[in-house]
Amino acid sequence: MKIVFSDKKTGKTAQVEVPKDIEASLMGKTLGQELDGSVIGLDGFKLMITGMSDNTGAPSRSEIEGTRKARPLLTSGPGLRKAGKGYRARRMVRGNTISADTAQINTVISTYGTKPLDEFFKAKEKKE
Repeated sequence: MKIVFSDKKTGKTAQVEVPKDIEASLMGKTLGQELDGSVIGLDGFKLMITGMSDNTGAPSRSEIEGTRKARPLLTSGPGLRKAGKGYRARRMVRGNTISADTAQINTVISTYGTKPLDEFFKAKEKKE
């Protein structure tokens, strides 16, 4: 499982692989909830979950409860690209809860810690 976190102040984004032993602590969290940043090495930071996708690439929708897959009739939002006026389509999407099938969690930093993020982003750039 990967966690992608973004900094709205600078516009930078980084991706971190979550260790298997920590994945269990993330199960059951839903869209809109906050995660502790220490899970991925950002001590003192809080991350708000803004989206996620599963192994097949299906995005999650906030109105679908649980971890199930569904095919709702969509008019806009995650799972539907460029819907024109009056356009509706049935698409496969995932529920709003993190499960074992979740491959990626998208987050935004909601509370900043004491460690400067520039150091974290520079360290990630050097590794690549």
